[in-house]
Amino acid sequence: MSEPVYALNLFDVSNKDEYLAYSRRSVKEVQAHGGRVIALGKFKESIVGDLEPRSVLIIVEWESREAFENYCNDPDLKELHPHRINGTNNYIWQLFDKLSDLRSILK
Repeated sequence: MSEPVYALNLFDVSNKDEYLAYSRRSVKEVQAHGGRVIALGKFKESIVGDLEPRSVLIIVEWESREAFENYCNDPDLKELHPHRINGTNNYIWQLFDKLSDLRSILK
């Protein structure tokens, strides 16, 4: 059985119309492909670290890496993803494995 993964999305909106075209459809498509938005955030302040802040945070829990890849590579969505690309800049998109605790990292 495949394990869930989390997709961390950090970005700035560069074109509101383009990003709106993406977001109007993406929620439904993410859900249809086994994803669920679990957090939305607007940047508040940097506490520690030197990563250039992004204005938006979205965390999506995907049923599996395969579900995430199916969303990214679905030929029926080939016209959707360019709206995300054209509507944002400074995009960071990283995948994280789901952990029940930190034992595997702290071994």
